[in-house]
Amino acid sequence: MSLEQTLSIVKPDAVKANVIGGIVDKLERGGLRIVAQKMIRLTETQAQSFYAEHKDRPFFSDLIKFMIEGPVVVQILEGDSAISTNRDIMGATNSKEAASGTIRHAFGTDIERNAVHGSDSQQAAEREIAFFFSQAERVALS
Repeated sequence: MSLEQTLSIVKPDAVKANVIGGIVDKLERGGLRIVAQKMIRLTETQAQSFYAEHKDRPFFSDLIKFMIEGPVVVQILEGDSAISTNRDIMGATNSKEAASGTIRHAFGTDIERNAVHGSDSQQAAEREIAFFFSQAERVALS
């Protein structure tokens, strides 16, 4: 196993539902450490930039509207194989198909309102962490 960092976003639906603590509990119980965290409200420009890889997909406009409808919590998670560990803890993208015990099963409602986002690769994690956190905001506990 290798020590990695990954980005996690608690999406507006989960923030509004006041389940941030439940999500953090699942992440920590799964072996991940939160080494940076902040609550922000994305602007439309920020959301479009962050999700630019999806700009030509039919769901892009709805995704942007959703991500700017309320605050989000962005986090840097650290742990052994943090990227794959986080993805396992999150569960399937479609909350209706997510395994019992996963974040998306517990707190999501469908494919769009699925409570959390997580980096899907090392390259994405590096880009996404840099998007939200300055070097001064990054802390490594290990």
